[in-house]
Amino acid sequence: MPRAGLTPDRLVAAAADLADEAGLDHVTLSALARRFGVKDASLYTHVRNLKDLRTRLALLAGGEMIDRIAAAVEGREAGRDTLGAFAGAYRAYALEHPGRYAATQLPIDQDLLTDSPAMRRTADVTYGMLRAYGLEEPDLTDAVRLLRSTFHGYCALESTGAFGAPRDVQASWDRSIDALHVLLKNWPREKRTTDA
Repeated sequence: MPRAGLTPDRLVAAAADLADEAGLDHVTLSALARRFGVKDASLYTHVRNLKDLRTRLALLAGGEMIDRIAAAVEGREAGRDTLGAFAGAYRAYALEHPGRYAATQLPIDQDLLTDSPAMRRTADVTYGMLRAYGLEEPDLTDAVRLLRSTFHGYCALESTGAFGAPRDVQASWDRSIDALHVLLKNWPREKRTTDA
């Protein structure tokens, strides 16, 4: 019989807190069982295994992150203003919730992503912002990959204190967003071939 009050949602929320406190690598079923004062085996009533728990954590964190981003971009003028708000919300979440953010980088089964309302919302918000730059496929996908790798790389370096130059980190971030905006406005469109 499941322990009273122990639910999948409570387990995932506790896993998210633990990830932020100790790091994603420290999120284990044993660590969660200790938090709840139960035996490891009792958690299997609520999650299948560690992979299932981490997948749920990734989906939770992805939903939290896109909610923050969507709120930041709502009502803004398309272009630099929206890009800056999107990027700022992304960076703030990554730095404030390092364990949750790390979970958003985990590979997830494509079927689960397709069925996830949060992941569909992520695509809607991200692609909506980029369509304002006049991008279409396959350029949209390429631009998403560029932004994600830029934001992720910057946040990863910043979170470890790897920016050692005396230049203000926020000033460099702002200039990076300016540069991305110029690039997106002048995106080199992929040449499309036509059948003769």
